[in-house]
Amino acid sequence: MKQTIAILGLGTMGMGMAKNLLKAGFPVHAYNRTRSKAEPLAADGARIHETPADAARAADLIIAMLSDDNASRAAWTGTQGALAGAKAGAVLIESSTITPGWVEELAKLARVRDLEFLDAPVTGSRAQAEGKQLNFLVGGDAKTLERARPAFEAMGQSVTYLGPVGSGARLKLINNFLCGVQVASLAEAFVWIERSGLNREQALEFLKKGAPGSPLLAGISARMVEATYGVNFLLPLMQKDLHYAQADAKTFGVELRTAATAESRFKEAADAGFGEKDMSAVVEPLRAKQDAA
Repeated sequence: MKQTIAILGLGTMGMGMAKNLLKAGFPVHAYNRTRSKAEPLAADGARIHETPADAARAADLIIAMLSDDNASRAAWTGTQGALAGAKAGAVLIESSTITPGWVEELAKLARVRDLEFLDAPVTGSRAQAEGKQLNFLVGGDAKTLERARPAFEAMGQSVTYLGPVGSGARLKLINNFLCGVQVASLAEAFVWIERSGLNREQALEFLKKGAPGSPLLAGISARMVEATYGVNFLLPLMQKDLHYAQADAKTFGVELRTAATAESRFKEAADAGFGEKDMSAVVEPLRAKQDAA
């Protein structure tokens, strides 16, 4: 018999994850802060609830996919939080990109209630969530991971077990730090190319095939060329991730100077009105400066 699963958060990532769980035959109970955004999932067979606690009550696994520490804390804690509704023996899974400090605190709150806990953030964006191509970075007890593995396999293509709680959250921040810096530097290079008079398509094709090339560079540069910024990865979330990365690295005596610079680029774009767009829109304030010049 399939495990019953609760999903907290049906945004860019959570919706795709929930749909793949339903396709795999898992009963899904869902909560989203804005209920209207959750209603389409009911047509696929999910039960939609008014509070995280209600969504969690029948669940064997409770998975959160939320925007930041504050959203995660709100969904898990309090009288209507998922912790209050979780049944004995449930596994709590935090898949949001959040700080290792909050992950470790949440794990302690779970232990107080004799609940099992995994931190399991993912790499991938909207397309990977919809296409069952996510990669899970897991911290926690290895036996608990085996209980959750069938659900992970229904949502993703790989599971990497990293060790103690917090390991997944930390590696995810390192991953996003490297991605954010590359996207910000690509935006600068992109406008440099445009302003210099180089053939843009020729230059980008060379860069994609050369040493700087990566799937990220290829995908982001294409969106910058077309100036199409439908959300695959929401711009302010990268700004948030770079901020979290700097704070965590600082606890180990590491200063992420490049992260600070990249964060300022994403903040500039958010302040310029691109806060509801894909992170590739980070190029637009630089383009605007080019046009003004």
